[in-house]
Amino acid sequence: MSEFNQLLTPFAESIGDIPLPEYPRPTLVRDSFINLNGKWKFGVCDSIENAVFDREILVPFPPESLLSGINEVFDESKTLCYKRLFSLPDGFKVGRVILHFGAVDQVAEVFLNGNKLGSHIGGYAPFFFDITEHLSENNTLTVFVRDNLSNLILPYGKQSRKRGGMWYTPVSGIWQTVWLESVKENYIERLDLPTTPDDPIIAAHFCGQNEDGTVTVNTPDGKAVFPLKDGRAEIKLDSPRLWSPEDPYLYEFEIVTESDTVRSYFALRSLEIKTVGSHQRLCLNGKPYFFHGLLDQGYFSDGIFTPASVECLESDILRAKALGFNMLRKHIKVEHPYFYHLCDKHGIVVFQDMVNNGKYSFFFDTALPTVGFISRSDKKLHPDKRSRKAFLSHMEETVSLLKNHASICLWTIFNEGWGQFDGDSAYRRLKALDPTRFIDTASGWYRCSQTDLDSRHIYFRKVKLKSKDKPLFLSEFGGYSYRVENHVFNPDKAYGYGKCGSREEFVTALRNLYENEIIPLVDQGLCASVYTQLTDIEDEINGLITYDRVVMKVTPEEFADIGKKLKI
Repeated sequence: MSEFNQLLTPFAESIGDIPLPEYPRPTLVRDSFINLNGKWKFGVCDSIENAVFDREILVPFPPESLLSGINEVFDESKTLCYKRLFSLPDGFKVGRVILHFGAVDQVAEVFLNGNKLGSHIGGYAPFFFDITEHLSENNTLTVFVRDNLSNLILPYGKQSRKRGGMWYTPVSGIWQTVWLESVKENYIERLDLPTTPDDPIIAAHFCGQNEDGTVTVNTPDGKAVFPLKDGRAEIKLDSPRLWSPEDPYLYEFEIVTESDTVRSYFALRSLEIKTVGSHQRLCLNGKPYFFHGLLDQGYFSDGIFTPASVECLESDILRAKALGFNMLRKHIKVEHPYFYHLCDKHGIVVFQDMVNNGKYSFFFDTALPTVGFISRSDKKLHPDKRSRKAFLSHMEETVSLLKNHASICLWTIFNEGWGQFDGDSAYRRLKALDPTRFIDTASGWYRCSQTDLDSRHIYFRKVKLKSKDKPLFLSEFGGYSYRVENHVFNPDKAYGYGKCGSREEFVTALRNLYENEIIPLVDQGLCASVYTQLTDIEDEINGLITYDRVVMKVTPEEFADIGKKLKI
């Protein structure tokens, strides 16, 4: 990757011996924690039997990234080999010891002291193993990863081995935190948390038998204690304080049972569609609300999928808010857990995409729809049964993983026909999993009858929309490009949807787009919009911030007032 500029974010300077040292699961916290991030032995081989560990990698950065210390893209026929030695400190083990992986792309096999713990398939979800029976005084952890991106069965998002334009450098291997915790025999494995104010219930799911205990909630009026009976607690709040970008209030709480003590939080808000005047409107907490958003793809110049620090994620969120935005569309990626936590904390709505799989065709999936040639039905699109099954499994996994975050207000199932099939059926399946959130079945085109919104993408032409029987959502637009010298990844190519030669021209074009085309559409039924995009990414130079997070192409003083004008 030496032909591209090596861009470090300012957050790379603060990486210590243990990158991303924070407790990695902010919605279920206990005191037991050992972070295994840091320097691991690494190698590339043809098979596990021929494993080599002749290099060093900084985990959890993927080997394709600068921060990993490797900075190479390997042939997908190869196996990535990781090795880490560790021992447990005195007093750490209180019963069982659990080994956690935040995310590994794509197929991982894990061994401890020569014993196979198991394997995991899929690149975006956490997984864990109980390693108690295989521990010794000194332990050797080995992980072997294969990433067969070309088979297109598993969700892969924007990764491509032929990167360029709107397709980016692929990611493989470990890309989120590896960590240990020790728990008693009967411990809380996961929580189901309320996000709506109607009869909120906290459900604690134990590894063994459900236990009774107490739930102590910090409320605006002080602490309130509720009984936990058979793993469930009904949270009675006389006047719930509702979460919004303007008031992102979090109810922090602690659960104490005989076997476990954990801390977490929840937030409450309502989502519904109402007829307001002559238009269908998206409503937050009972009132029409305009969701003023940015496309956020979660790529970083130095870590690709993995930010240099949690502060890097937080900076992106706070800059978006400072520019007047109240929503981020997390595009074709399931992000680091702290992203969703920080959106909860700081008050940014998330419109969350599912990650696409299946074959992509520029001609059929982009070129023809862009000029208006769109199939009337998606039922026969992407017929491969294995791909369909893998996508639906990923969709269910994503909802299970993220549903506790009140900041997530909308799910996008398919984007621009990429891997799309039978959207009406997928909508019904997702609505059964989560009836509380909005669903955009098909963002852009190949629209379906079963969807909560009329979702459109408009580039290269003036934005003109007319509302019909559903809330109107401009789910992508803009994408104006502006090149900031010394802050571009690819010195030879640039990608965007309209070229600006100077920062002044860029700011003027951006303001004119909103003032002349977007703001007038609010009175005509527009409920939400997503500008492309938050940051530059590789060849794409159409972000409001450079890829290395150094330069803001537009400042809050120049743009934040636009958000105040986008009101219903």
